[in-house]
Amino acid sequence: MMKYEEQIRAYFDDPAKQRELVAAVCRLVSIRSVRGEAQPGMPFGEGPARALDEALKLCDELGFATKNHDGYVGTAELNDKDTILHILAHMDVVGEGKGWDTDPYGPVEKDGVLYGRGVADDKGPAVAALFAMKCVKDLGIPLNHSARMILGTDEESGSEDIAHYYATEPYAKYTFSPDADFPVINIEKGHYHPDFGSTWAKAEVLPRVTGLKGGFRTNVVPPEAEAVVAGVSAADVEAAARQTAEETGAAFTVEETDGGVHVHCAGKNAHAASPDGGNNAITALLTLLDRLPLAGCGSTAAIKSMHTLFPHGDTRGKALGIAQEDELSGPLTLNLALMTLDETGFSAKFDVRFPICANEDNCKKACEASFAAHGISVTGDGDMTTVHHTDANSPFVRTLLTCYENYTGVKDAKPLAIGGGTYVHDIPGGVAFGCELPGSDPRMHGPNERIPVADLVLSCKIFAQAIAELCG
Repeated sequence: MMKYEEQIRAYFDDPAKQRELVAAVCRLVSIRSVRGEAQPGMPFGEGPARALDEALKLCDELGFATKNHDGYVGTAELNDKDTILHILAHMDVVGEGKGWDTDPYGPVEKDGVLYGRGVADDKGPAVAALFAMKCVKDLGIPLNHSARMILGTDEESGSEDIAHYYATEPYAKYTFSPDADFPVINIEKGHYHPDFGSTWAKAEVLPRVTGLKGGFRTNVVPPEAEAVVAGVSAADVEAAARQTAEETGAAFTVEETDGGVHVHCAGKNAHAASPDGGNNAITALLTLLDRLPLAGCGSTAAIKSMHTLFPHGDTRGKALGIAQEDELSGPLTLNLALMTLDETGFSAKFDVRFPICANEDNCKKACEASFAAHGISVTGDGDMTTVHHTDANSPFVRTLLTCYENYTGVKDAKPLAIGGGTYVHDIPGGVAFGCELPGSDPRMHGPNERIPVADLVLSCKIFAQAIAELCG
């Protein structure tokens, strides 16, 4: 048992303390803090500003010295000693969307599970970290340093808040963000998402593809795509569609229109960081179109080239010549996210999450060489970002893992590498640490976002121990 563990467990096992925790989370979740139009003192709109104000009131009530940094972030200080630990959380949320069984901003607890927009991402974890700070303070655990909670308001829309804060404030020796998974995320892959395409003279030959459109966001596996094919019968397309549906698992709808045969493809969306969980409608549609007896012209060449470079199911970039992986960070992943084609050209964009071993030669330049061989050129946004990597054997990561192991009973926990990015991606030495436990499904960004109260309580204990270890 770690020092102070018995006291920390007892502190949060108190039912009254747990009710106080839930009430505090609900208090913040009841504010719709989706980014809006900037106003004076509210750089990200009224909602995030209101949530930040309420969070700072909560921090004041818990006995912490607080400060509002120009409406971008708010801070709460554990004590008046030098700060060695930053804890990054955020008060903004994504829009509620549709499909909720409860009021997304009327948080409720059912059967020990808390529901509402932000209970898991990230108001619940933020309150858990605040209560952990309060626990350390109430128990009188001796500290040599301070921890600072940093409450942001723009994590979901680009993290301008944190960039603003660190433009004038120094980094801390240690930084963690309770806005992802346990046990610890220490590697976040780099991103590469160029715009590319080609142009050609309008042709009149038949059959040909006269238009194509698919995808809606770079970081989402496209669930839908559609095309119009002139000079071909619906019966011919339907035969190819049946074969392609069997091969790809996508669903096709074919109908005659005045402009030609309209083909709609339905796949399955997923986050671009985990493309294997989706079914790419664009690449499935390219598979179908390449199967048709199209005449030689610019659009046909583009369809064939795109199908060659992005065959359906290739989420590793093998055909593009950039597939690679390493033991620490895993494989490169690829999602062909957007594509638009008309009578005189096409443009497209993919989302690659690359591992530590990737570099400009084996990723960017290799991709551009494959494009060039097909007459395709990169038109913009062709730079690679950096991989975020904090050493798994650092005392910081080892301490966090030990705290997690002690309170969960998990043995030999391993840090994680992910394709997504967290609040600490650009912060030296930072890691993501909780609150999502292995096997849980918080439904972040979807309807019925949720988190078990027991998971929040467990997170409080883990965070309190981590604060005690790092600041003691």
